[in-house]
Amino acid sequence: MKFLKSKLLLTGLLCATFSGVSAQDEAEETPKTFELSGTVDTYFRYNFNEDQGQAPATSFANLPGFSLGMANLIAAYETEKSGFVADLVFGPRGNEAVFNSTDGSNPIVNQLYVFYKFGEKTVLTLGNFNTFLGYEVISPAANFNYSTSYMFSYGPFSHTGIKLDYTINDNWSYMVGLFNPTDLTEFNPSDEYMFGAQLGFYGQYINFLSGMGQTQIDFTGGIDLSESFYLGVNATNYSGEDTGFSGVALYPQYTMSSTFALGLRFEAFYDDSTVFEQPDVDNTSITLTGSYTNGNFTFKPELRLDQASASIFTGANFLPEKQLASFIVAAIYSF
Repeated sequence: MKFLKSKLLLTGLLCATFSGVSAQDEAEETPKTFELSGTVDTYFRYNFNEDQGQAPATSFANLPGFSLGMANLIAAYETEKSGFVADLVFGPRGNEAVFNSTDGSNPIVNQLYVFYKFGEKTVLTLGNFNTFLGYEVISPAANFNYSTSYMFSYGPFSHTGIKLDYTINDNWSYMVGLFNPTDLTEFNPSDEYMFGAQLGFYGQYINFLSGMGQTQIDFTGGIDLSESFYLGVNATNYSGEDTGFSGVALYPQYTMSSTFALGLRFEAFYDDSTVFEQPDVDNTSITLTGSYTNGNFTFKPELRLDQASASIFTGANFLPEKQLASFIVAAIYSF
């Protein structure tokens, strides 16, 4: 029955798409564009808790000492009507980003999808693409803070499936999609599917993902309070059959000059054994990041403090502690 429902949903999605397409669509025309872009990042991490092997239970930037992030290569080809994106990642950060891949010990495919445009407002995408939930993303160049939040780390990273994006006007848009189980990137071994949807309005987004006994509702947005001061926000709630988590984060960012900006992430995160492997743990994380940019190069010094309601970290002599303080210096090159 689950398979039949998924098939019916997929059929309805395709029918809704093609019903708005004229049979006399013109053939693809020039211009045709090919673009190769990406990033390279590396960092240094030091813990003030003395146990250098300890890190926040979040993704990326968790290795001690002088450490590697990833090399990210993105090839994109686009014509008037269609195109593709092949996004490859190499290195520790890339391995964590595609952790559920079946491609041996060194998976490299972060995104791999094709798309077709039905006019100026409607785009159909098929393949593997990064998630639409959350404020943060995998690419270190697209995040203000170098380390990542708990909400990002334990939400989905990627989806493989089909989605339809429709732009209603300059201020409103929506997306609907049907996906494999979360983070299963190459194929679907269970014959079960997830349904996703997004409503965008005036730069704010309500995101929804549900299936297989799991549901996540997420809000992502932000506002320019002045020409130099921006406030971002993310709130999420995940519920599974036996576990769940929820959280909220604020991202105030102040641009001090054309080359330097200062940003803070304040995250309050509640976990019911999904992340910390013990029930009812609250964790507050405060991350202060500076960002110096010169051309394609970005330098990010960062201080982070995690304070939990239970002893989930280790400190001197490997004794359990409720807090973890760390310092990170990251270098990112974008091209």
